[in-house]
Amino acid sequence: MESSVQSAYQEELNRLEETFKEIDRQLAELAKIPPYTGHEHTEQVLESIREGRRRNLAVAQSEPYFGRLDFQESGHHNPTPLYIGKVGLEKDPTLELMVIDWRAPVASLFYSFTGGNEAVTYDSPDGMVEGLVYLKRNLVIRKQILQRVVDTFDRAGDNMAVTDEFLLYRLGENKDNRLRDIVSTIQAEQDAIIRAVKNSALFIQGVAGSGKTTVALHRLAFLLYQYRDQVRAERMIIFAPNRMFLDYISGVLPELGVGHIQQTTFTDWALELLDHEVKPADQAQRLRYWFQIGGQRPTMDDSAPGRVKGSVGFMRWLDRALQQYEASAGPQADYSPWDGTKLPAATIRQWYDVENKHEPLMKRRERVLARIKRWQEMELDKVWEVHLKKEYKKKAAQRLREYTKQWTEYTPFTFYKELLGPQPPAYLSSELLAELSPELIRETQALLKKKLVQPEDLAPLLFIRSRFYGIHGELTFDHTVIDEAQDFSPFQITLLNMHTRNQSFTILGDLSQGIHAYQGIHDWKEFMSLFEAEKTAYFQLNRSYRSTMEIIYFANAVLMNSAEKPSVLAEPVFRSGDPVKIRQVGEAQLAGQLQQEMRRLQSGEVSTVAVLARTEERCEQLHRSLTAEGMQVHLIGAGQQHYEGGLSIVPTFMAKGLEFDAVIIVDADPDHYSAMPQDAKLLYVGCTRALHSLQLWYDGTPSPLIASIQGDFAVSE
Repeated sequence: MESSVQSAYQEELNRLEETFKEIDRQLAELAKIPPYTGHEHTEQVLESIREGRRRNLAVAQSEPYFGRLDFQESGHHNPTPLYIGKVGLEKDPTLELMVIDWRAPVASLFYSFTGGNEAVTYDSPDGMVEGLVYLKRNLVIRKQILQRVVDTFDRAGDNMAVTDEFLLYRLGENKDNRLRDIVSTIQAEQDAIIRAVKNSALFIQGVAGSGKTTVALHRLAFLLYQYRDQVRAERMIIFAPNRMFLDYISGVLPELGVGHIQQTTFTDWALELLDHEVKPADQAQRLRYWFQIGGQRPTMDDSAPGRVKGSVGFMRWLDRALQQYEASAGPQADYSPWDGTKLPAATIRQWYDVENKHEPLMKRRERVLARIKRWQEMELDKVWEVHLKKEYKKKAAQRLREYTKQWTEYTPFTFYKELLGPQPPAYLSSELLAELSPELIRETQALLKKKLVQPEDLAPLLFIRSRFYGIHGELTFDHTVIDEAQDFSPFQITLLNMHTRNQSFTILGDLSQGIHAYQGIHDWKEFMSLFEAEKTAYFQLNRSYRSTMEIIYFANAVLMNSAEKPSVLAEPVFRSGDPVKIRQVGEAQLAGQLQQEMRRLQSGEVSTVAVLARTEERCEQLHRSLTAEGMQVHLIGAGQQHYEGGLSIVPTFMAKGLEFDAVIIVDADPDHYSAMPQDAKLLYVGCTRALHSLQLWYDGTPSPLIASIQGDFAVSE
């Protein structure tokens, strides 16, 4: 057995040396050709091709491939070794495929095949291809060094699939301050999502640590490869929950050789389209209210302002209001540039209601006013007397200005402000106005007076913008990814569908992490009902790859101890670690104990440690105490844009989407984490940030969410 392992290792060493020689040879050939910077089109195209090859070879130079699949196609006599990498590599001048791009159709077998003697198939451009897998081998190559060779299937051997051995090896690696690609460890259920057809809305319910974010990013890379003639990277967009999360995931797409994809938050995108005429209200007070210690939480039902203004019903209300405005827009009287000359109101309405009906509202206003001006100029041309012409021209300019003022030029903000203002506009019917609660109107008015908006106001403002100015080509997307989508609203999804061609979406999240349920959704059906049923697909990722078994079982128990039982629980991979520690620490000893434990963790194999507290104020207090002792600790707040790694103090609600080697949750007591469903979800988010080590500290008595948790996966100290 040992000799066969050595033989396989030597075989792969020889193949790797051959591959590196070919990469070096091609790079040397390209280096002989100076980059073209001229304007001749053909040469520009050739330079673009060469630049693409340079980039791909640079990616392959350190780690050319990560897997091998020996596949015998039906009708062929012998299996062919196929090496799978992040980018494809052809051997010059024969064009023999030395490495196959992981996104190629045949490479799907590497991810979908999990063992067995039966024939397998993959979908190629020429139709279904059938054959037998003889060998599936995982390879770890780092900085041109072959570190590991693991056969996960060998038809000539014991024929046992041992995929988990390699997966566990990769999962056991410590994390730095960036999310990494998973191209070498994509699982079959993840691959099915990545390779799903483009023109459909994919909904992914993924438990914490299921890799749903990484899967979505890999899907973008796949779509660019598979539909290269239909999609462009610059017309794809990712909506993330905050800027720090964008920074955290920023390395994945470049690692996959993909650039120029737009990455933003919904708030930043909306404010840009609204020309920054409004500013977002400070969310600290709202978050403080929601994540307060004890007391009443904001309502989660459909009467909550965030739920109302985020509903499709509110979008329809706005649409009817815009229709009522449209019917009354523009001056109703004739236009007379000077005495004795008149443009009938009926003619103006004909231009507005019929001839420019296809134009957006403000564009129609612009076109009709421009036509009135042209009519006026034509009428002036009929006047021959010079002194009269000069007199009429001056009078006409003044009257046109006055006439134009009667037709208000709105921005989305000024229209919205007038619509929900203390004095409703005359065009708005009393019946329509009565459909909104006075409380909602008063709350909105108070902010709009200061040009401030809540997150749920942005979709309505953008909807008004689309009706005023239309949605032009540069504002449409070939594919849209929405992460942490459980915190989005149906109105936001509907609006983004207006901006996305062929409803091509990847929408992902976890209802168990819906800690902003006062503005988000409670069920994925709220989104799925917005699309044509035949163009939607739902995937559920229940397997968690992030944390150890002990941490996952503990986090599941937290959810089960709440007043609302979860519909889905995470299933861990078989990766065991230390039990979760529940520890009583008095307030007087807290800072000293934290300092001691964080240093102990960092002195071992742990790279990233996070202390999670319920509120920003508590995090600031702990940060002051620790820095006073000379510790270098990063304080992460709501406005943070970068995650630095190392030691961090983070409000629990800000940690969503991040992961750390070790996590210490402080104040795990009944005041901070009651048995309410929202408290359970928040604590669940905190627990599932930990990869290898999780501790929960409390003073007095433990939270009811953790007090009864017993078993091999948790110990009390």
